[in-house]
Amino acid sequence: MFDYDQAFARNLGWITEAELKHLQHSHIAIAGLGGVGGSHLLTLTRLGIGGFRIADFDCFELANFNRQAGAAMSRLNRPKVDALAEMALDINPDLDILRFPSGIGADDLDAFLDGVDCYIDGLDFFAMGIRRQVFAACADKAIPAITAAPLGWGVSLLSFVPGSMSFDDYFQLAGQPEPEQLRRFLLGLSPEAMQLGALVDPTRLDLERRIGPSTPVGCELCAALAATAAVKQLLGRGNLLAAPTSLHFDAFFGQCQVIERPGGMSHPAMQAALAAMQHEQ
Repeated sequence: MFDYDQAFARNLGWITEAELKHLQHSHIAIAGLGGVGGSHLLTLTRLGIGGFRIADFDCFELANFNRQAGAAMSRLNRPKVDALAEMALDINPDLDILRFPSGIGADDLDAFLDGVDCYIDGLDFFAMGIRRQVFAACADKAIPAITAAPLGWGVSLLSFVPGSMSFDDYFQLAGQPEPEQLRRFLLGLSPEAMQLGALVDPTRLDLERRIGPSTPVGCELCAALAATAAVKQLLGRGNLLAAPTSLHFDAFFGQCQVIERPGGMSHPAMQAALAAMQHEQ
């Protein structure tokens, strides 16, 4: 017999009983259940979050096996949204979990974000159009929005909260062609590009061909940092870093950087880095 209080009692001590009850009645939306989204869902479920809105149109394939939670032979060719919902419900059968099996689009953004306390980005790196729409909708609805990017053996965390710089203000993507948007997104996520020091084969990273290497280490670190940021936001406890401040941790180098870029992409250091990226193309 499932019992919520017993199942998640080991979280107590790091959070109070009242805070655990608050998490039980909180709702988080996750768009994209691939490299990081599935790990977000399962980690947050184990933290005691009681409600989710999850969206993904894809099915599991062999190319997902190196990093994606839920990717296994028993779930090959199964819709990610169904497989991961079942895994989460196997942890907490009482979850309020609403599935969007066709992914997320402009027409169902309101339903996807209805009653949500926080949004966590799990969309594919290259899905810039819908990403901008989701973050803009979160800003309009005063919903905190978090993105944690897997970068090699590490993670970069950015939070966009009511009253802070917005996603589009930070990355300044409006009016830019898609290749330029991708460059700005990568640079904004990783202003110091610390992860590149561990890249042994640069030919595996090509924005124009929409390919990039990843590790399960980076994806699991994303889940850890994003879940921590979400819980801090939901409970109103701790110092939550918000854009234009980002946090980059790299397990390979054992380094952590808190990076301030006032003005976002307008910051002189960002402009110089962007010019260097454009010159290399």
